[in-house]
Parts: sequence; structure tokens; C-alpha cells
Amino acid sequence: MAHVDVLASVELDAPAMVEGLPGVGLVGKIAADHLVEELGMVHYANVHCETLPKVAVYQQGDATLHPPVRLYADPGTNLLVLQSDVPISPAAAQEFADCIGDWFDDDRVFPIYLSGIGREKSETVPAMYGVGVGDGIERLDAVGIETPSETGLVSGPTGALLNDAVEHGRDAVGLVVESDPRFPDPAAAQVLIRDGIEPLADVDVETDSLVERAEEIRAAKERLAKRMQDAGEESSQARPLGMYQ
Repeated sequence: MAHVDVLASVELDAPAMVEGLPGVGLVGKIAADHLVEELGMVHYANVHCETLPKVAVYQQGDATLHPPVRLYADPGTNLLVLQSDVPISPAAAQEFADCIGDWFDDDRVFPIYLSGIGREKSETVPAMYGVGVGDGIERLDAVGIETPSETGLVSGPTGALLNDAVEHGRDAVGLVVESDPRFPDPAAAQVLIRDGIEPLADVDVETDSLVERAEEIRAAKERLAKRMQDAGEESSQARPLGMYQ
């Protein structure tokens, strides 16, 4: 049965939640993993949904098994992070959104969804813009996050979660950053944290190491990135639609 299994007693008050599902450039995954590590976040809950892969994961130096999708919490910053070690297929995306949607309402969670939009790499800093539902629009305006420079859509599991927010009138924000469509992109993940998550969630996180350790991070995430690239339309990503379709 689909449910969120809370493991730790943590005091949170209408927390922001950063979604880190694997997608193009693995920008959400890299950003989420960095937040969990840098803030020393507590393993708060496990997410059990019928269509999630039935696998168990473990970490280096720790024999404990965990489900592939988990929630981490930091009471000091009133922040949650949704961390996933597996891609979520299109068939599972809507069920996954339904699975955690009621929990958002019960705990008054404000979700911040993350997506990359494929762009060839250049020397310029990746551009980022925000989209939102309900109060999310006001939150974007309040911290000066730019609106989209083009018409587009967000697909994959993150797109399903954003669609669920629209359908149910649930406050939410989506951040879209230019990212490498072929390889893990720590520089784009840094932009998401520094220019999007920090002002929206009122947190302060060191991010220079994302760029300093870029090659190490790319090597660690390369296998998952290849799986996401092979998935194509299954992967969470934003893409332009153009003026005429």
C-alpha cells in the first residue's frame, strides 16, 4: 500500500521540501544529495509506492538497507529533501504523485521541484528560471527569481508532480536550470541551490565544493546519468515547445 513511513521524531512547521529525483544532467539528484550531506540531515521517512522499483540500497561503510526513495529532514532549517537512488518510469510517475500528494497536504509541505533543460555546455553560468502554482508564484517574485524566457514543458516524474500541484491547486515551485544533456552537471546543481533553493527555503549552504569536485561527482554519477539518457522521455526534464506546434 502506498504510504510515507515516518521513522524519526522531528519538529517541522510547514516545511519546504526539495525534490531530488534523477533527471537530465542529474541536477536535482546532485543538489539533493549535496543538501543532505552538507546539512547533516536526518533520515526522516521512507516512501513506499506500488510502482516504485522493488530494490534495496546500501551505502559505503554501512550495512543497513534502505528503500530507494527516502525523505531527509533538518529541523534547524525547517527543510525536507526527497532523495531517490533510482529513476522513476513514466508508468510510475502519476501513481508516485498520488502516493505523496496527500502527505503534502497533511504536513503542509511546500515543494520545490527541480529540473534541467538540456543546453550545450559553455563558459557562461547556467541560466535558471522559476515556475509555480498558487502561492509559489508570489514566493518566486519575492526572491527575484526570473520567469521563463521561452515556452516549454516539464516531463517525467517531476512533470507529473507539478501537474498534480496544478490539478489540486497545491502551492508549489519548479526551478528549471540549463544543464548538460549528456553528463552529470554539478555546476548547474550549484545554481539551483545558490540562486533558487537558498532564497526560497531561507537556508545557507556551501556550494563551492560542487564545482571543485565536479570530476569526482561526474564519475560517481556517470552510470545513473547513462541510464537516464537511455530513458529519454522517461527522464524528468524541461524542454522548449516553440511558439508554433
